[in-house]
Amino acid sequence: MGQSQTKVAGGIAGGGGGGGSDPPPCGYGAGSQASSSSNQPCPVDLGPSTSSSSSSSSSQAPPAVYNVYNQRIDAQGKQQKSEAEKRKESNFRSIWNFGWGGGSGAIDSKNNMPLEANQQPSVGQLKPLSVDREPSTIPKGGTESTWTYPSPQMFFNALNRKGKADGVDEEDMENVIFFHNGMNERTWEMVKRWEALHHAEYDEKNQPKLSRFLGRPHDLSPMARVRSLFYGDVPFDRHDWYVDRNGEEVRYVIDFYFDEEKAGTMEAFEVQARPALDSFTSCLDRVKMNIYVTCAQYGLPCPISGQPGHIGKEGANAGER
Repeated sequence: MGQSQTKVAGGIAGGGGGGGSDPPPCGYGAGSQASSSSNQPCPVDLGPSTSSSSSSSSSQAPPAVYNVYNQRIDAQGKQQKSEAEKRKESNFRSIWNFGWGGGSGAIDSKNNMPLEANQQPSVGQLKPLSVDREPSTIPKGGTESTWTYPSPQMFFNALNRKGKADGVDEEDMENVIFFHNGMNERTWEMVKRWEALHHAEYDEKNQPKLSRFLGRPHDLSPMARVRSLFYGDVPFDRHDWYVDRNGEEVRYVIDFYFDEEKAGTMEAFEVQARPALDSFTSCLDRVKMNIYVTCAQYGLPCPISGQPGHIGKEGANAGER
């Protein structure tokens, strides 16, 4: 209990000691330090002054209350914590997204993504990581380019910010990036198979593009909820992808599952992608794909064209329905 503890919050560090009357959490005005720091403002916001020079105790706000971990626990402290958590939630996305914020933390309103990527080493990082970013094959909506995957450094920073870096070493990041990128490429291939149902709406110069995406790891989709009831497994992540279909934005729901028995291989990741039931067209697409895949599984021709269908065959091989 005699050793000092240091807590960093909002960019300000404060230390506390034991014995005697408790000094402010930053140590200002405590014992022999009082003479050297009495003229300096306390870096910790303690609210209105509580010094003896105040006019009257009745007009003063109650003093700030801290616990033994130097965390403010009074009403104002809880309010500050709540606001900080809200800011954090708005700045960070699922760790499987294509990029993460840093720097100014500004968000691109079009893609709901940070404008500036954080490529600086994390606090306590032991080894340097690559800051190189690989381009994907996924066309980016509103541009002639493709989406770019995060660098190992960006991914490592994201894990640390979200408190998910326990047990993750710098050496792991190359493999993490490999599986992350491969899983998203597989997801896009599945989306393109669904979009093939609308091939008449596209031409060579106008192909499906991913406009934006949203990580929703805590929201179970209806299909995932039903699957969890029958099989017990739940996805480790969920994304909503918004696809530009010749000027029309179409939402896709993607559930990501992980099989522990196949850990270390790409087969450990299972992707379930399908158009969200937001419109009659998407509902009809679900029915069509189910028919095509079922016919392909049993070697039957397409019930509409009477010919073997490549969409159903590819979907059957990928386990879609």
